[in-house]
Amino acid sequence: MDPPVAEGQPHALRTNALGTGGIVFMVISAAAPLTIVAGVAPIAILIGGIAAPIVYTVAGIVLGIFAIAFMAMTRYVKALGGFYTYIAQALGKAAGLGSSFVALVSYNALQIGLYGLLGAQGHEMFLTQFGIDIPWWAIAGVGIFAVFFVAYRGVDVGAKVLGVLLGAEALILVIFAVVVLAQGGAEGITFGSFTPDAMLNPGLFAILGAGFAAFMGFESTALYREEARDPERTIPRATYISVAFMAIFYGFIIWAVIISLGETNAVDLAAENPAGLVFAQAGHYLGAWAELAMYLLILTSVYASQLAFHNAINRYTFSMARDGVLPVSLSRTHPTSGSPYVSGILQTILAVVVVAFFAMAGLDPYMQLLLWVNSPGVLGILFLQVLTCLAVVVFFVRNRDIARRWFVIPSAVVAGLAMTGVLWLLCTSLDMLTAGGPVVNVIVVAITPVTFVVGVVLALIWKRTRPEVYARIGGASEFSEVER
Repeated sequence: MDPPVAEGQPHALRTNALGTGGIVFMVISAAAPLTIVAGVAPIAILIGGIAAPIVYTVAGIVLGIFAIAFMAMTRYVKALGGFYTYIAQALGKAAGLGSSFVALVSYNALQIGLYGLLGAQGHEMFLTQFGIDIPWWAIAGVGIFAVFFVAYRGVDVGAKVLGVLLGAEALILVIFAVVVLAQGGAEGITFGSFTPDAMLNPGLFAILGAGFAAFMGFESTALYREEARDPERTIPRATYISVAFMAIFYGFIIWAVIISLGETNAVDLAAENPAGLVFAQAGHYLGAWAELAMYLLILTSVYASQLAFHNAINRYTFSMARDGVLPVSLSRTHPTSGSPYVSGILQTILAVVVVAFFAMAGLDPYMQLLLWVNSPGVLGILFLQVLTCLAVVVFFVRNRDIARRWFVIPSAVVAGLAMTGVLWLLCTSLDMLTAGGPVVNVIVVAITPVTFVVGVVLALIWKRTRPEVYARIGGASEFSEVER
């Protein structure tokens, strides 16, 4: 169950006859590149060392293989519900409900964890640029209220405005990288990031999730099928271009960040100030204007992502409540704006409770709130991708008479095994990322399987006690007749 196209989301442009370029632009814009590079990459460098750029390339290759299998199935599934739909279609409604619960929990985790990043970098900006010491939790609180207010009122932020801001993020990162390379960085143009010694750093396994997280949302290309000019060609092409671009872009920019620091000192400098690392480097190489511009752009970037997550989560909750899976009260909409405001209130209260807990406990918003809360979300989405690979195999084996390329099933198998390996590596090396100890790590890892099992058990119970609700799980129960 991936973020649906919904009013107010930065990637939700309701247009007609979309071409490849339009879809690629929307997907990459929604990826919020500055949030990945300035918000998450410093942690990747700190934990994974100078080989951090490699994880983005590896993730891009694996997800590119996954996209081959995923795209093959999108041709035959009518319901536009993303991973949740495909899992339900091929693996059954019980697995479908379990995966829908995992998606709902995962996207909540990803959304709420980002308030730690918003608070930390807002605090850093006001302190370094204006000399004002504002608590991180106050900035996060303003962000929570701003997201809720805009969503509650049904305000259309404007896709063009968000597109310009998100495009500006990518532009300033490219300018920064070009200037760094033109000036030779701190120690010259070096390629130690790509040596076997750098890649053997055990911390690299712990940050694999950061690489895969950077691509989350690429599968939303399938949601534009009804609006695409030629969906059988446009959707797969846009998906492959998006994955390839992000793999190259993130790898290149993060390598440039390391060159700007110097391979010798990159990890130590990341440890000194991870939240402000990239901003300080932008100020050093481009001038004070760039540092301030990056701070402002990342705040708008995180806010746009938060609004998108909030709207998506609300609509998932609304849809599940309307179908009887969740309490019916959560399906109420605002009489004027039409927004699912009750779901929005619930999601906002949850965000406030989590942020307040971390603030009162004196925990760090960047190294703890962001990492501890985001990690279950990353694990959950990877779990759904593995299940989707299995769903592709089952779907095409079960429907041998429909058209498919010979490499579709092998792609699903290879991608599924690779992502299963990534999940195992993340779980076994999680403490290197969270530094939370056994209790925190067990909770982080357990959230996804426990959530999935709860959904499966409920579906099996409802099959006997609430058959009308059970029948609605997974959306459409048929696939199209294209090229049978």
